[in-house]
Amino acid sequence: MADHMDAQETRDAAARATEVARRLPLVVAAALQAPAQAARLSGIDPAGMTDRAALARIPVLRKADLPAAQKADPPFGGFVADPPGAFARLFTSPGPIFEGERAGADPWHMARAFFAAGFRAGDVALNTFSYHLTPGGWIMDGGLRALGCAVIPSGPGNTEAQLDLVAAFRPAGYVGTPDFLKILLDAAGARDVSCIRRALVSGAAFPPSLQAEIAARGIDAYQMYGTADLGCVAYETPAREGLVVAEEVLLEIVRPGTGDPVPDGEVGEVVVSVLDPAHPVLRLALGDLSAVLPGASPCGRTNTRIVGWRGRADQTAKVKGMFVRPEQVAEIAARHPGVGRLRLVITRIGEQDAMALRVEAAGAEGLVDALAASLQAVTRLRGAVEVVSPGSLPNDGKVIADERPVG
Repeated sequence: MADHMDAQETRDAAARATEVARRLPLVVAAALQAPAQAARLSGIDPAGMTDRAALARIPVLRKADLPAAQKADPPFGGFVADPPGAFARLFTSPGPIFEGERAGADPWHMARAFFAAGFRAGDVALNTFSYHLTPGGWIMDGGLRALGCAVIPSGPGNTEAQLDLVAAFRPAGYVGTPDFLKILLDAAGARDVSCIRRALVSGAAFPPSLQAEIAARGIDAYQMYGTADLGCVAYETPAREGLVVAEEVLLEIVRPGTGDPVPDGEVGEVVVSVLDPAHPVLRLALGDLSAVLPGASPCGRTNTRIVGWRGRADQTAKVKGMFVRPEQVAEIAARHPGVGRLRLVITRIGEQDAMALRVEAAGAEGLVDALAASLQAVTRLRGAVEVVSPGSLPNDGKVIADERPVG
């Protein structure tokens, strides 16, 4: 069995950089055809967008802002140049966010994830993601068919009917959430479901305890990280060391509340661009936290790896009736060059909201007072400031920690 789908997966850094330099200007030029993108990219010359450093000059677009933009200018908020009739399929996903599927094979670039999970041409796959209104089922369907698999488009639920399909078609692979896979296996009872030997799971947590249970039942299951807007972002490989970023994707990790890339290994918000002029996504901030895993995967794939999901980046909190946002913490940091990580801790003291800004710094005279003044100026709220030693705050991407009791 071949270890890789093609030579693109094992390219060296120079070859990958050359491909980015060729394709990224085309994506930027395509994006400029949409009015909202043109406004966002004002002053950006596509010819100069040839590497990650240039890409970082583009403002991030937050996925959380898309529903309001699309409501104001339906259906795509001005971020897509083509009319709805130019797409092969049209969907809605939670938000609501409206998106279209382009014509062509594997438009959501899923095939590599399935290949890494052991799916091969001629396999039968049970696809339990929904085909109704949302793109999930179609995202997986396109990748499976591009790989040459036969797809059972079962969708979620209706366990007994699913088990009848398994008995009839004997699928080798399962596609869906890990939770529903367990439901199917538990419901099977004495019925033979041993044909299912591999799985690609997504859309829900897959904790080690459930991983162990699925493996004990003889199923080799792999995780995929993706979104309804983008398709596959990154996927697990047989190395079982992080998730390898899809070849069609440029992934950045930025400090929450900013568009500033952080060093490899530091937890921050996932920002994704897609190297496809037909689907020109540029610096879409997904709201998820992760970190780049340094080095190349032992499986031989050379693209960037991430550690997997580490929580949500949207840490907005309301304090004394005022919203405090990660962007404000980032602004405080920008006012004081040389400080390390910042964390705004929100608690309750004497039945009142209280804030304490913890700042990594070597300790400079007057820094506490200066930071306190910045905290009040930026948030319009008073708070304590605590200077801590460099490297002492957790590397978890959190810049606002709401520690108030619930209820």
